[in-house]
Amino acid sequence: MQGIQKLYQNLGKLFYAVAASDKVVREEEKNALKNIVKEEWLDVDDFKDEYGSDAAYLIEIIFDWLDENEPSAFSAFNDFKDFKKDHEEFFTPGINKLIWKTADQIASSFSGKNKSELIMLSELKAIL
Repeated sequence: MQGIQKLYQNLGKLFYAVAASDKVVREEEKNALKNIVKEEWLDVDDFKDEYGSDAAYLIEIIFDWLDENEPSAFSAFNDFKDFKKDHEEFFTPGINKLIWKTADQIASSFSGKNKSELIMLSELKAIL
């Protein structure tokens, strides 16, 4: 259980990094994340947190917390990269595909992808 929670926390960091790569997290990006969490991530597993909520909601919780506290997108991305390197067992082909789909939808949600988002996505593609 602890591992799945850490995975979702680090996915929250990754998706924040994609949204914040251009220094602004827009409402469209937040909505894109919330929609894909509801439509896709809730079905990934059956894990619940200690309050009985689907653990996938941690993705949104961490994203929102980071958005409020505004760390650099670069540091959030590096946290995700370090987690992935140490926990490859979570990154199945199906999970990697869903990570990519989520990041791509966030980046595309506000008037297409800009240069900083494209750079972040190409870095993500390289580590997936």
